[in-house]
Amino acid sequence: MTHPEGSPVQQQRAHALMDEHLAPLDTDGLDGEQYDREERAALRRVTGLSTELSDVTEVEYRQLRLEQVVLVGVWTSGTADDAENSLAELAALAETAGASVCDAVIQRRHKPDPATYIGSGKAVELREIVGEAGADTVVCDGELSPSQLVHLEDVVGVKVVDRTALILDIFAQHAKSREGKAQVALAQMQYMLPRLRGWGQSMSRQMGGGGGGGMATRGPGETKIETDRRQIHGRMAKLRREIAQLETGREVKREERRRNRVLSVALAGYTNAGKSSLLNRLTGAGVLVENALFATLDTTVRRAQTPTGRTFTVADTVGFVRHLPHHLVEAFRSTIDEVADAHLVLHVVDGSHPEPEAQLASVREVLRDIGTDGIKEVVVVNKADAADPDVVARLLEAEPGSIAVSARSGQGIGELRDLIDALLPHPEVEVEAMVPYTEGGLLSRAHQEGEVLSAEHTEQGTRLKARVSPELASALRAYPQQ
Repeated sequence: MTHPEGSPVQQQRAHALMDEHLAPLDTDGLDGEQYDREERAALRRVTGLSTELSDVTEVEYRQLRLEQVVLVGVWTSGTADDAENSLAELAALAETAGASVCDAVIQRRHKPDPATYIGSGKAVELREIVGEAGADTVVCDGELSPSQLVHLEDVVGVKVVDRTALILDIFAQHAKSREGKAQVALAQMQYMLPRLRGWGQSMSRQMGGGGGGGMATRGPGETKIETDRRQIHGRMAKLRREIAQLETGREVKREERRRNRVLSVALAGYTNAGKSSLLNRLTGAGVLVENALFATLDTTVRRAQTPTGRTFTVADTVGFVRHLPHHLVEAFRSTIDEVADAHLVLHVVDGSHPEPEAQLASVREVLRDIGTDGIKEVVVVNKADAADPDVVARLLEAEPGSIAVSARSGQGIGELRDLIDALLPHPEVEVEAMVPYTEGGLLSRAHQEGEVLSAEHTEQGTRLKARVSPELASALRAYPQQ
C-alpha cells in the first residue's frame, strides 16, 4: 500500500534525502523498512485488552512466573529444626528462580492431605495469608499430585507450584548447552504430561460420525488434551533420540580416555557445595562460579596433574538436592554417568551448612541409583574457613579418610592433591629401559600414563625407571638397559 503524496512518512523521507548533513544511505542493505523504524518504535500501550486468565483454575498450559511467593511445608517426620531447614532450602530455591519470599508456614500432619496437601481448613487460612502478603504464587515443599494442585489453587485463588516444578524452572534458566537444554525439556514434559487439563466444550473434538450430526461434524475422535499428550509423547521421543546422539559423542570421549588410560576424578555433591570452585583450584579451569543453587548443569572436564606428575581429568557434575525429582535424575543420567566412570569420586560437602550430614545422605542416595558401588569415595569438607570448627571435626571423625579444605582460600588443597595421587590407581608393572632419543613418544607416554620413578639422560638415551601399564611395559622392554 502506498502513502498519499504529502503524507508525514513521505515528507520525512524527502527531508532525509535532501538533508546534506546525513550520511549517505547504504542502498545495498536497504530493505524498505528503515524508514518505518520511528513509526514501529512509537508503540502505545492499549489498556483493557489483556487476555490473561484471572481464574488460575482454567489455565491449561502454564509457565512459571514467580514474583511474590508464600512457602508452605508439611512436617510429617523429624524435628522442628529439620522442617524449618527444609523450608529454608525451599526459600533459597525460590530466590534462585527469581522470586521474593513474602511468608512461610509449616503444617504439622502425619501425612499430606490427599485433596489439598495441607487440609481444607488450613487451605482457607493460607488464602488469608496470601491475601495479606499480596502474593501471587504458593510454593509447596513437596511434589503435589495433579488433583492436589487443582484443589489447592481452587481454594487459595493463586498459582500453586510444587518443589519439583520450581527445580525444573531453575534448571531451565541455567541450561546452556544443547544437551542440557534437551535434558531439561525432557524432564519438564515428563512432569507436565499427567498435569494437562482443560475446561468445558472448548477442549472437546470428539464430534464423531453418528447421531445425524450432518456435514462438518465428523472429526478425528480425540479431545484436545489427547492431541496434546500425543504431541508431547512425540516431542519426548525426539528429545530422547537427540540426547542419545549427544551421549554417543560423550561416550566416544570417555572411551578415548579409557584407551589412553587417563585417570579420572569426578566431583559430586550437594548443589552450591563449592564443586566448581574446587575444580578451578585443582585445574585452573576458570569455570563459572556463582553463589546460587544449580549454577552448574553441564558437565565440565578439565586436565590436572598430581604432585608426582601423573595426568588425570576432573569432571564437575550437576549438583544434587534432597527430594531431587526422579525424572530429573533420569533425564540427566548421561551427564551424571561421568561419576560412575571415574576412578575416584570426591564427595564435596558444605561444612558451613546447617545440615551437612543430611546433604551427604541425599547425594549418596542418588549415587546409589546411578551405580557407583565399588568406586573409591573421599568426603571433602569444603568451606572449612567459614564453618564451625566443631562441625568440621565431627564430619572428619564420622567419615574415615575425609579431608577439610577451602576452595576459596586454598586451605588444604595441597593435602588434597597428595591424597588424590595416593588413591588413584597406580600402574602395576615396574620396568627399566634405555629409551632412545628417537622414541620420545614412549617417554612422553610414560610420564602421562604411568609413574616415572627416575629418568637419567645419557649419551645412548634416557635411562628410565617407571611403573606403567602392561601394554606400555611391553613396548619399553624392547629397549633394555645395557
